[in-house]
Amino acid sequence: MLAIIGGTGLYDLAGLQITKEHTADTPFGRASGPVLQGHLHDREILFLARHGAGHRLLPHEVNYRANVFALKACGATQILGFSAVGSLAEDVAPGELAMPSQYFDWTRGARERTFFGGGVAAHISSAMPVSGNLVSWVADQAKQLQMTLHTGLTYACVEGPRLGTRAESHFMRSAGCHLVGMTNIPEAFLAREAQICYATVGIVTDYDCWMDDPAKHVSVSAIFELYGKSLAKARQLLDALLATPLPPEEPEIRGALRSALMTPESALTPQQRDWLSVLQR
Repeated sequence: MLAIIGGTGLYDLAGLQITKEHTADTPFGRASGPVLQGHLHDREILFLARHGAGHRLLPHEVNYRANVFALKACGATQILGFSAVGSLAEDVAPGELAMPSQYFDWTRGARERTFFGGGVAAHISSAMPVSGNLVSWVADQAKQLQMTLHTGLTYACVEGPRLGTRAESHFMRSAGCHLVGMTNIPEAFLAREAQICYATVGIVTDYDCWMDDPAKHVSVSAIFELYGKSLAKARQLLDALLATPLPPEEPEIRGALRSALMTPESALTPQQRDWLSVLQR
């Protein structure tokens, strides 16, 4: 089943016929809100607002573990997220859409970034952290809609909530990053631990602050002005996607835990077996 994680401004799905509202409680704490299950274009999907109703949660306050676990417990096998991003590349212009294929973790370690630990050891591969099938699915639809969508990019995730310095912006550019945001890590890696195919659509709001022209530097007011205009484009793309067949799931992602777990089942507590069985579905 496909799950949609809505970012800034995407707190609901127009036309979603809700059939069930799942609790936000998980073994890893409370998710950002209840998981909504319903039908849109005759397809059953799940929806979760990353920042909660009314945008209550800053990026570092989001319980990413609870969010991903809640979606997996409800049957999610594929996740398509939406996020605001800044551009670190001149050819990726504000107002356009962009999908990363790689991630650079520049957070500060304050976020709970794995389901494992506390007696359950596992090491997943994150060499290719994004579902190529989901990216191709979105890119094909964007092409049909004649929307500019950049792919094959690297997303640098920063801690926030402050916007970055020019030195940080230039450092990320020197590391080969094309986009900067605050929310996709650890979300993408947790999805892989949960054996969920994951990709995100970034809505480009600005050029961050690396350009020499100060007029190009990001400001909060500029972010939200452009984001509001671009959000309608992202909603149009999503609506069109949900009317088309889902891409196939990658077996290597859906079986990511088969060779990653180190702790034998006999060493697990009943509670650990319970939550691990959800991730292994």
